[in-house]
Amino acid sequence: MPVVVIANPKGGVGKSTLATNVAGYFAAQGQAVMLGDIDRQQSSKLWLGLRPVQARPISTWDAGGEHGVKPPKGTSHVVLDTPAGLHGKRLTEVLKIADKVIVPLQPSIFDIYATRAFLDELAEHRKASSVHIGIVGMRVDARTLAAEHLHEFIASLDLPILGYLRDTQNYVHLAARGLSVFDVAPSRVEKDLGQWRGICDWLWR
Repeated sequence: MPVVVIANPKGGVGKSTLATNVAGYFAAQGQAVMLGDIDRQQSSKLWLGLRPVQARPISTWDAGGEHGVKPPKGTSHVVLDTPAGLHGKRLTEVLKIADKVIVPLQPSIFDIYATRAFLDELAEHRKASSVHIGIVGMRVDARTLAAEHLHEFIASLDLPILGYLRDTQNYVHLAARGLSVFDVAPSRVEKDLGQWRGICDWLWR
């Protein structure tokens, strides 16, 4: 049962957007997927509450229980949305169950510097485990200097870049209805689906 963790200690980088769309992708592939949320804001849990009954099912995982983070039974894939400030013992606990970790990163010098130490911490955990780590650029306009700086930063790391997602209202409008880009007609989100190809391929490796 693969467990995909979405993590970055900085808030507002798009963790919930990434988590809900990864869950939406697995559901679109016919998988029995659960979406857990240990962020205090509970954005992913809110998204699940907005999800229409006719959409492909995604179950709720109460991952913040008193017994700690444990993957649930009776499912094929798990996605876990994590809070800002995740580090130390709590990060170690989450990484124990993780098969894959996706780090969303925005093209901002503040986001880059705030995430560097976290990426170094993940690299140390990777040495002692088989967890796979990848980075997704969030809200990226490839024409900007900020995007160029982000690309240069990621290129300096020993981690794969899975893709760059553009800054579009598609994610905002779909989230308000409990949907992902994988829940609507492909023609409506064709450009976005193209940006997800590398991420989706990596999820199955």
